[in-house]
Amino acid sequence: MQSRSRAFHISILALFFAIVIIQNVIPLLGYIPVGPFSIAIIQITVIIAAVILGPRDGTLVGLTWGLINWIRAFAWPTSPIAIYVLVNPLVSVLPRLLIGLISGWLFLKLVKGRPTDAKVWQLSLTGVVGALVNTVLVLGFMAILYYMGMLPLDKLNVDAIMPYLLGIMGTNGIPEAILSGVLVPLIAKPLLRFAK
Repeated sequence: MQSRSRAFHISILALFFAIVIIQNVIPLLGYIPVGPFSIAIIQITVIIAAVILGPRDGTLVGLTWGLINWIRAFAWPTSPIAIYVLVNPLVSVLPRLLIGLISGWLFLKLVKGRPTDAKVWQLSLTGVVGALVNTVLVLGFMAILYYMGMLPLDKLNVDAIMPYLLGIMGTNGIPEAILSGVLVPLIAKPLLRFAK
């Protein structure tokens, strides 16, 4: 019985990996273009994986997204600025990895070890925090690495685009957080009955 449960768990994890890969490859499934930028919705998949499978597997799903995002920065960037900032794995990989870890930990703390009894507000809060982890860390690492001279932004007039980058926090970060806060409970609550 234990081996059957483990096989089911691995199957669900593989399904989350596949969803993240598909969301990165098929337009509009993972990124919604808004002008020169994109609103990410892949963080919802990572957060749900962390809720359903726990922080460790949520971290692996987030790492998968981060690695694909890093590779895409070289081959098929999601925005014009991606070729300058997402080539650094501290910006493209680490925040995505931490979405799964922090969301998973937060959720377990909120439900006090009883995930199947999760309330909508607990799932919603986990979704909002997970999305904000992504936005704050990506933009935070961009700023830190820029001021440390570790991003290849010497060809850009950063002072001119800085207001736009800060505007991303409002134009992308807030809708991503709201969307995550709504969709995570809608999707994760029914799945929790089958996953545990």
